Amino acid sequence: MTRWQLAHGRHLDLGAKALMMGILNVTPDSFSDGGEFDRPDAALAHARQMIAEGAAIIDVGGESTRPGAEPVAAREEQARILPVIEALAGEGCIISVDTYREETARLAVAAGAHIVNDVHGLQREPGIAHVAAESGAGLAVMHTGRDREKLPEVIADQFLFLQRSLEIARDAGVSDGQIVLDPGFGFAKDGEENLQLMARFGELHALGFPLLVGTSRKRLIAHVAGGDRQGRDVGTAATSVILRMKGASIFRVHNVAMNRDALAFADAILERENAAKG
Repeated sequence: MTRWQLAHGRHLDLGAKALMMGILNVTPDSFSDGGEFDRPDAALAHARQMIAEGAAIIDVGGESTRPGAEPVAAREEQARILPVIEALAGEGCIISVDTYREETARLAVAAGAHIVNDVHGLQREPGIAHVAAESGAGLAVMHTGRDREKLPEVIADQFLFLQRSLEIARDAGVSDGQIVLDPGFGFAKDGEENLQLMARFGELHALGFPLLVGTSRKRLIAHVAGGDRQGRDVGTAATSVILRMKGASIFRVHNVAMNRDALAFADAILERENAAKG
């Protein structure tokens, strides 16, 4: 079991059971649920539902990261998410902020967020690492292939990118106990690359950090199983089970209840496998 250190004196224990991070997009244009939760009252109601269904973390984002999405100004992003973060913090839940902006991360942690989830792996605005170092926030560092030339070999590119991200974090003074890594399924990766990454997922443990995954409703699900965006939850749950059996700890999902039930079976099997090993 590994203890993930978070801001505001909180922590999460990783390893014994799969943990779910419920996705809360406070945006009008996210690929799956854009416009559904862009009002604070709707966002809070959905967050409470996900917590009731078993989410350990609520991941709040104010800018869509879907391919081709229009960027928003930092002030607009902050106006969308900060009231929601403040309200959720008052209810005691653990909150992640999905942002690549240093200023937004700093304000979000001050408003009560415990984790910064950076889809650019600290390599767009490295100052995010300083926010984590100063506040003690947990840091989810994601691999991306966007806006860069990738190595042709999938796992080699993971190591190249994430080792650079880890250098940035350590140089800023972030402790290893604050960091989890995310291989970035779907971020500038085609269907075959995503499948290769999933098949060889266990190799990422050599990096030495807990692993977070986000396959929920992405095109990689349709690549294998078909389905429109709202119809990919069964495929998502299947990938969650596969990745749990390969050692992932945290699952960023839209449909918390379905993934909770699927992951309960994976955890039950892992418990018995570990018991058999003595």
